[in-house]
Amino acid sequence: MPKADLLNQFIKTLKGFDKVVKNVKFLKGDKGNCVATVKIQEDNLNPMGGLHGGFSATLVDSISSFGLMTHEPWATPSVSVNINLTYLKGAKVGEEITIISNVLRAGKTMAYLDVELRNAADQLLVKAEHTKFKMGA
Repeated sequence: MPKADLLNQFIKTLKGFDKVVKNVKFLKGDKGNCVATVKIQEDNLNPMGGLHGGFSATLVDSISSFGLMTHEPWATPSVSVNINLTYLKGAKVGEEITIISNVLRAGKTMAYLDVELRNAADQLLVKAEHTKFKMGA
């Protein structure tokens, strides 16, 4: 079974706060790199009607973490050490955005990921860097 399908099955089992990403669909996922999409819903908006920065940060954290799990040495749990986001453009309800996560480096204890959120016109909405620490290392 392709790893994107496994990620899509996994996301359906999420509980608690992680359920906020329940509408995400993984298109690709392998060797720590992944591509996913999500359609922006009303509860993903800030009071001004644009994509909420906190939801963007959650997408960066969750999607890059789930993608990292496809990197075989990193199939175990990890925690965030640092997340840096630069917000460049907004998105509105009904828009489908793409989340692209790539491993820059995955060592024995630390992984460094590059994440982008893009709209259907391929415009960069959010540029992010995510650093993860491997639990049990």
